[in-house]
Amino acid sequence: MKICIFGAGAIGGYMAAKLVQAGADVSIVARGPHLAAMQAKGLTLLEEGAEPVTVQVRASAEAADLGPQDYVIVTLKAHSVPPMVGRMQPLIGPETTIVSGVNGVPWWYFHKIGGPLEGTRLHSVDPGNVQWDGFGPDRVLGCVVYPAAEVSEPGTIRHIEGNRFSLGEPDGSKSDRAVALSQALQAAGLKAPVRPRLRDEIWVKLWGNLSFNPISALTHATLDVLCTDPGTRDVARRMMIEAQVIAEKLGVSFPIDVERRIDGGAAVGAHRTSMLQDLDAGRPMEIDALVGSVQELGRITGTPTPTVDTVLALVALRGRVAGLY
Repeated sequence: MKICIFGAGAIGGYMAAKLVQAGADVSIVARGPHLAAMQAKGLTLLEEGAEPVTVQVRASAEAADLGPQDYVIVTLKAHSVPPMVGRMQPLIGPETTIVSGVNGVPWWYFHKIGGPLEGTRLHSVDPGNVQWDGFGPDRVLGCVVYPAAEVSEPGTIRHIEGNRFSLGEPDGSKSDRAVALSQALQAAGLKAPVRPRLRDEIWVKLWGNLSFNPISALTHATLDVLCTDPGTRDVARRMMIEAQVIAEKLGVSFPIDVERRIDGGAAVGAHRTSMLQDLDAGRPMEIDALVGSVQELGRITGTPTPTVDTVLALVALRGRVAGLY
């Protein structure tokens, strides 16, 4: 089994290091100082309670150096994927599976969902249908990413928490390709359940990303603060309720309620969300996949989203003023 991780930053690097330790045939597409460090001295993983581990892994800036793969695991930020579809083509053979480990509403969401919205394309996450046409939705295997990690220095990944990567076919089946990847990830010490209703998990994670990320970027508050301050907690609640109405129209079941989801965010503590980290670091902000996609789904389902619309307008302008959106 040949696995390529495209965009091996924090999460992709963590997954790569664990897989290589388990003996998997893994390659990486990366760039910049992080790539140079991995090529020169390997990929180092720092995990709490364990000695640092350095593994040697094939890493390149060019997919053409690596050839066709059985699985291409995409761990880029959502807005970074469409421009990379052309560059990924050398990795894709007749049987290649694209594993979409990207935050937000996935571009393939309406593939094999059934009903009147079957095949609907989402402009907010796949402008111009670049991924739909360039990958083909039949290749895709969904993945909800739960671990937190960071690139502490080029070539070094610090694992913070979590080790679950939930997998799921768009049609909910327990396919051979999903089971095979699940087994490879489990052999690497990762949790990789194959879910029959992955869209439910997508929405539970999106609930937090939709609300906590833009609120934190606008206020610079950490999770514990924005989830307990009465004003921002109410804004988050309103955004999540609007999203829940949309999701339930699409057949999603939520295993927890809004208050418990917000309490879960508060329990994480003084954490700076990824959107706030990107803003502070001068990196492009993941606004469309996390917030704009929910607004688009509101339009598709005929659901008003007044709070989402307001927060999206504010955070989009914040991103444009910073030159990051």
